[in-house]
Amino acid sequence: MASRAEKMEENRAKLISSARRAFAKKGYAAASMDELTAKVGLTRGALYHNFGDKRGLLAAVVEQVDSDMALRAQRLGANENDPWAGLLAEGAAYIEMALEPEVQRIVLLDGPAYLGDPSQWPSQNSCLVATKRTVETLIAEGVLKPLDPNAMARLLNGAALNAALWVAASDAPTAVLPKATAAFRAMASGLLKGDESEGW
Repeated sequence: MASRAEKMEENRAKLISSARRAFAKKGYAAASMDELTAKVGLTRGALYHNFGDKRGLLAAVVEQVDSDMALRAQRLGANENDPWAGLLAEGAAYIEMALEPEVQRIVLLDGPAYLGDPSQWPSQNSCLVATKRTVETLIAEGVLKPLDPNAMARLLNGAALNAALWVAASDAPTAVLPKATAAFRAMASGLLKGDESEGW
């Protein structure tokens, strides 16, 4: 028999899963708390107990989706031949995910509208830490200019995030995407030590 803690964690996971589907399909504002709790056999009280309110549930869903995005981007980056190419691939992959309906609706449209500045989200801070580690390695290897690694990581992550927000909010996202990724790569390449045309 499951312990109380295990049952709470199971209920939490059910609510996040149900909300993720509902928010992706209908959007945060239109999703009914009663409907999404009923679909997993729970009550509105369970939602309040686990997340405080509907906004708290959105924060948990955004955290999950955004963390999934970062993990997918990192895996794509790991397929590249070197850390610099991997860093560029990660940024471009994150921007490209703005075309996915779930990502677009939950993370890039509803997330900022209801949770505020994405750069303050825990998932974005996790990305920042990972980017900073890569930047520090590339500086030590003489690939990047010897600038402040925290500043460089923030600018790289901020550029990818804002490019993704631009794609998601555009009336023609598929037309905007190549412009956004090309500009991201060009801007990031300005951090290279030596020939700044490398990596364009």
